[in-house]
Amino acid sequence: MKKMFCCLLFLFQSNYLFSQSDSIYLHEKPKFQSIQFVPPVALMMAGLLTNGNGRESLKNEIVEERNEHFSHFRTHLDDYLQFSPSVVAYGLDAAGIKSRTDAANRTAILLKAEIMMMGSVTVLKNVTHKIRPDGSSYNSFPPGHTAQAFAAATFLSEEYGRRYQWMPYAAYGTASAVGSLRMANNRHYISDGLMGAGIGILSVKVSYWTHRYKWGHKPKTSFVY
Repeated sequence: MKKMFCCLLFLFQSNYLFSQSDSIYLHEKPKFQSIQFVPPVALMMAGLLTNGNGRESLKNEIVEERNEHFSHFRTHLDDYLQFSPSVVAYGLDAAGIKSRTDAANRTAILLKAEIMMMGSVTVLKNVTHKIRPDGSSYNSFPPGHTAQAFAAATFLSEEYGRRYQWMPYAAYGTASAVGSLRMANNRHYISDGLMGAGIGILSVKVSYWTHRYKWGHKPKTSFVY
């Protein structure tokens, strides 16, 4: 259990660092900064490094701990939580709390990010052909649920993180919960979750960086302290 706790703590701390680095921007339009590659790339590298197949590998030891202490745990909460940050973002806007980006551009950004995220996950699943810890199928790496949750968390943080500084913590905390529940449900390894988190974050960041803002008011370029 200690190893599982340490891995989940690492996942949450990585999201904390990401939300902190993201707060350096002052105005509307995200400005590309190479430092923002560090958190998602670090998560993906951690996913690769912990993806060993040996019996004593970290990912297999965590599964053994899970099976020993709560083998009958099952929940469908992760199926719904993965989308919740995106729902919150649109819900706040509908309630009159304006987001950073207008509806048309915001939706285009999200759709591009979803295509990048789902495309990356699908290709990697087919290429790696990794069996799930419960043995049900060979599409474990990386996890779609976790990638979706972190993509949604990044989207919510981009839109409301400047207005509400606590928002990234809530968003990435929810995403981390999804990744944890996928492990608790014995559907994914810790290596899967780390890779999925990195893919989800990077997909949304790239979508913002490359967006051309063809509709509505074009936001100013961000300045850095």
